[in-house]
Amino acid sequence: MRNTRSTQSARAAGPIGKTGRIPAQPGPRGVPLGMLVAPAQPETKDATADQPGPEDVMVGTVSADAGEQAGHGAVIPGAGPATHSGERATVRLRDVGPDDPPRYAPEWLELREGADAVARAPELLDPLRIRLANLPGKSGVVIHDLGCGTGSMGRWLAPRLDGAQHWILHDRDPYLLHFAAVASPRAAADGSRVTVETRRGDVARLTPDALVGASLVTASALLDVLTREEVDALVTACVGAGCPALLTLSVAGRVELTPAHPMDAEIADAFNAHQRRDGLLGPDAVTVTCEAFAAHGATVRVHPSAWHLGPDDLALTAEWLRGWVGAAVEERPELKERADRYLRERLAACAAGELTVLVHHSDLLALARPTGGTS
Repeated sequence: MRNTRSTQSARAAGPIGKTGRIPAQPGPRGVPLGMLVAPAQPETKDATADQPGPEDVMVGTVSADAGEQAGHGAVIPGAGPATHSGERATVRLRDVGPDDPPRYAPEWLELREGADAVARAPELLDPLRIRLANLPGKSGVVIHDLGCGTGSMGRWLAPRLDGAQHWILHDRDPYLLHFAAVASPRAAADGSRVTVETRRGDVARLTPDALVGASLVTASALLDVLTREEVDALVTACVGAGCPALLTLSVAGRVELTPAHPMDAEIADAFNAHQRRDGLLGPDAVTVTCEAFAAHGATVRVHPSAWHLGPDDLALTAEWLRGWVGAAVEERPELKERADRYLRERLAACAAGELTVLVHHSDLLALARPTGGTS
């Protein structure tokens, strides 16, 4: 599970209000994705625009693979332990084979988007706006979104920034890239145009050269699934390009459930150990990333971005519970019998509206020193 997070207010607003819906299409696991929202298309195309619209840059969707279809009751990939021991639940910062399955299922990304939107720290936006406003010679900003998934970061951030924006969406899953492009906002906070392009590939190849001209790098729920070496590579690329980085929703290793249960701490400890498998940073990621940016002279700000899950978030809370407990049992199989009882009790309390969960995360804003790599 490499992270978990809704609120009624966010769902009411939706990722992009007053728009049509994307028709349901089969996802990589044969699960319909019908809830993502497509932005309204303009009646006429701006003849003076020199950037292609999202419809011009979308990669094709991938067909469903019956062999990958999730069974009844299966934990959504990305919500719980990966299908096979040692697999990651998100984009890898390294080369992958053509048959390597996606790590985040679109239905999980959709389920968590409302909670993510509410949890992200708006307190980090003012210093970011100041930096972006002071970039020399800029008629707009270029934003690279790493491991973009279905594009929730763009839907949250683009309408909160002024000025023309061009988003470059990075992911290795063409299906997710398709929907990230289709569902991207078309306007900034002040009505300026927002354009988007997609780049499929391994973000391990991200270098300062790849970020020439970048104004900002963003990512969500990514740091905790990286190794120290991968974080160092990401930091080096951002610092080398002289662009800030807004890295949100990294797990902090702390969960609070109300009412409390005697097994809460035991499950949490096992889950955190699972997060650190194979050299992954897990709940240590924010600390390591802050140290890496600081070593390069960047100014770093961190702010809490917890999920607050309650009676209005039953589906997300239930799926999070399955993943949280499932990862703990995968790490410590001796817990299984007691953990199964624990999970049944917690799911029953959730269904009755009697359970609240606080899942702690952190958002990080790193302001690297501007260089010639940032135009």
